[in-house]
Amino acid sequence: MHKYEIILYWSNEDQVFIAEVPELSGCMAHGPSQELALTNANQAIELWIDTAREFGDPVPEPKGHRLMLA
Repeated sequence: MHKYEIILYWSNEDQVFIAEVPELSGCMAHGPSQELALTNANQAIELWIDTAREFGDPVPEPKGHRLMLA
């Protein structure tokens, strides 16, 4: 598990939990439960970091914010 801030909330429009990673531009995931959305977010973080490294883009250091569950 990474140490990036993850904002987790319910989307009435999509009827799923959304997990956003604000420190990694465009990095987000979703799932039918909070647990699955968080698991998917951690996978999305891995993919985001792998892609950034592949293209030589900078990977920001986690700011150390707390995990927020809505």
